[in-house]
This record gives sequence, C-alpha cells and structure tokens, in this order.
Amino acid sequence: LKKLLSPGKIGQILCLGNLTDKETYDFLRQIAPDLQIVKGDYDVEAPNLPLSKVVSHGSLRIGFTHGHTIIPPGDADSLLIAARHMDVDVLLWGGTHRFEAYELEGKFFVNPGSATGAMSTGWWGEGEMPTPGFCLMDVQGDVLVLYVYQLKTDANGVENVAVEKVSFRKNGGLAA
Repeated sequence: LKKLLSPGKIGQILCLGNLTDKETYDFLRQIAPDLQIVKGDYDVEAPNLPLSKVVSHGSLRIGFTHGHTIIPPGDADSLLIAARHMDVDVLLWGGTHRFEAYELEGKFFVNPGSATGAMSTGWWGEGEMPTPGFCLMDVQGDVLVLYVYQLKTDANGVENVAVEKVSFRKNGGLAA
C-alpha cells in the first residue's frame, strides 16, 4: 500500500491516532506537508495531542477523532452525538480497524480502517484478520468523494489492491 502514496499529490493527511513511531510520522510528513493528528489510546508519548480536531474543505466541516472516546465504540448514535457536538458535516473515527462509510441524518461517517492492518483485541472473531487499507478524500465545494483502498487476499493467497468509491453531498446525502 505504501507504493500508492506519492509525495506531492496529497495536500493534507488526517491521522486518527496511534501513530506510535517516528518512522511512520516521518513517512506521513514526506507524503503531505499538512499532517493533522489526534490522540489515540496508544499515543502515550504524545500527551499534548488533542482528542479531536475539525478542518474545513470547501463548504464541508470535517471532524476527526481516534474513536476510543466514543462509547459504545463505533455506535452510530454515539457518533451522531459527537458529530453534532463538533458541528461537523463529516466525522472520521478510528479504533475499530474496520472500514465503514455511511450517511445518517445528513451527516457522513467514515472509519478508514487500519493502514497497517494492526490487530486489536475484542474486535475480531476467531480466525478474522483486519484488512489493511486507507482512504483518500477529494472535496469539491459541498461534495466529498471518498476513495477506499484495501489490500485484499484471494483464496490462492495473492494480494491485490481493491478500490471503492463513495460520494457524499452536503444536504443531499450519498451522491450518485
């Protein structure tokens, strides 16, 4: 997946926490000049990171948080409350290491999953493994186009990158 991230093509990275080593930080800084990070539950050496942040692109306000402060974890109603509290159109959250994207009450919710496919206890069933992946967002005015990249392994053990596209329009829900 690293090969897909070329320096100079991405303007901003929103990191949802648990950036636990300097090598990853340096890699992300080389990809985009504007690296925005929130505190994850394993970012113990970075006590000054905020738990959440809001950025604006076009007419969209995008909030992001690691997700360990959302109780119960990944709960749609709790995420909606957080989005309302942050006054955002889009809420990105992490922590579950599973990709999700959906619209609820005029807001768009995205969990990009885990770029590394990192394991976490309690989220995965017997024999299940997280799928490494990341999301790229393109915002034009009130439309956000989300490109989802996931490293899939077929029955023969061959890895391929699958790309999915999801669009959201402010005040219009999921776009065509």
